[in-house]
Amino acid sequence: MSDRNVTGLDGGARPHGFGIVGTGVIASIHAAAIGALPGARLMAVTDVVPERARALAQRHGCAAEPSLGALLGREDVDVVSVCVPSGLHAQVGVQVAAAGKHLVVEKPIDVTLAAADRLIDAARAAGVVMTVISQHRFDPGLVELRRLLSDRSLGRLVLGEASTKWYRSQAYYDSAAWRGSWALDGGSLMNQGIHYVDLLRWCMGPVAEVSAVCATRDHQMEAEDVALAVLRFRSGAVGTIVVSTAVFPGFAQRLEISGTGGTVVVEDGEIVCRSLRAEGPESGQRGSRAATSAAPPGGAAVPQAMDAASHAAQIADLLAAIDDGRRPSVTGENGRAALEVVCAVYESASEGRAVVLPAAAGDEHDPTAAGDEHNPTAAGDEHDPAVSR
Repeated sequence: MSDRNVTGLDGGARPHGFGIVGTGVIASIHAAAIGALPGARLMAVTDVVPERARALAQRHGCAAEPSLGALLGREDVDVVSVCVPSGLHAQVGVQVAAAGKHLVVEKPIDVTLAAADRLIDAARAAGVVMTVISQHRFDPGLVELRRLLSDRSLGRLVLGEASTKWYRSQAYYDSAAWRGSWALDGGSLMNQGIHYVDLLRWCMGPVAEVSAVCATRDHQMEAEDVALAVLRFRSGAVGTIVVSTAVFPGFAQRLEISGTGGTVVVEDGEIVCRSLRAEGPESGQRGSRAATSAAPPGGAAVPQAMDAASHAAQIADLLAAIDDGRRPSVTGENGRAALEVVCAVYESASEGRAVVLPAAAGDEHDPTAAGDEHNPTAAGDEHDPAVSR
């Protein structure tokens, strides 16, 4: 593993050197996030399309390496962002781990659980730290929502709903052969919706059963552009997932969490509704944002519009984990748990039946119960972003 305890010319600790593998759309977000952190410096990028790597390198003042091997051979790189197509995350990530480099893996961790397990095992065997991007866990609204869950302010959880109604043109899917393919990408749920799938599970707890339907209604692609699922959580609460890239013009991502003590609604990382019984019937914000004909926010319609701030917060947490010798707030296992739900949705839709998910060791029955993995004060979860920022 790369030695972090290296001093710079000024006698201080050297910033973590980063490399990026894959220089498509999301790589620019990683580069901007790295550039925003005082403890990080982008040293090199690489891509199978050399001119694309050179263009990103020129914009960010770093080297463009001709191959993954060349990038991994650099002594000034100790953390690597894996930004290749989703179905190649494990293949590339295993090589990164074997080279002793820490890992930032874009979502999803991969497109199959077997691949996810290979990557998790490789990082563990190499003794490197890995985080899977779930940057919205660091959004202000989610941090506050998790605090309310930890305080039991929502009571016993009843219903959770995750909605990602975005729009992608056919040109988006035509821009690269891997987009929308089962082998390398998946559809709207695996690519765009997995963020809020992760947030739903993070807030509501482990999923016990999934019933789903999927369809391809507006695009020429292998995978789906519409997915609907009904979930039963191990706590007994229920939930829904609605995801599409065929909803014009695209709308804010929405997470609604309701319990016996009240409801919190988050849109694009901000709380837009907070109504708690303990605070009285007139307290908090009510309803949602007013309807508007203005351009949709963030990446709802344009992938390039995504902001880098939450990526930077998650990468900063990874660097703190490396320096402090702890696990990051978002682990490979967390990434696998979100992927497991997505895979269950696809299996249910394909086979026309409910899919029962296996109980993981340590799963609790209620995220609001003492000792649950979703209680930031529980043993082993002290670095939860709900309380560490």
